[in-house]
Amino acid sequence: MSSATAQAWPEQDGGINLRLRFRNWRRSRPFWGGLLAMIAGVPILYFPYAKLNLSGMTVSMATTAGAGSLIIGVLMICLGLTAWFQPLVRIFCGVATTLLALISIPVSNLGGFGFGLVLGLMAGGLLMAWAPLKPVAAVEDVPAEATTAEFTGETPAETTQPLLPAQQTPAGAADDAAPAADPGEQR
Repeated sequence: MSSATAQAWPEQDGGINLRLRFRNWRRSRPFWGGLLAMIAGVPILYFPYAKLNLSGMTVSMATTAGAGSLIIGVLMICLGLTAWFQPLVRIFCGVATTLLALISIPVSNLGGFGFGLVLGLMAGGLLMAWAPLKPVAAVEDVPAEATTAEFTGETPAETTQPLLPAQQTPAGAADDAAPAADPGEQR
């Protein structure tokens, strides 16, 4: 479900159902963009400090690039949280997440072996694309006949004009208008 199809101002149920409260909270902010930004920060942060064993070969990167990866990963996690709790700065968070994901290519093992890079670019796009729903305008009191007329295609009874005497046709006039076919004539 996108923000375009979500209910604008969902009903508040008084805190009884936590799932509904979480759903309402999630729909009022760029939730998925923030979540992906936080997830993207994890591989960028983790891989330079992990001791990976590939077929007996240890891959380690504990140099100054490790410090850059630490900064990029922590910043991406912070940007994801900021987008959740301050939705008004979502454009800044989206641009910064995209730039950090691109910077992580040379700094952090090709952006966390590509995982952090791809997730970071998707998160930046989602954060920049999200927009809050506009509040629903109050509906005026409209007569019931007018509202049903919109759906049925008919006009309300009050607006139908009665026919003038000149426009009315007598009961037998319709028969006189069309010439009668001769019943004896057949082809």
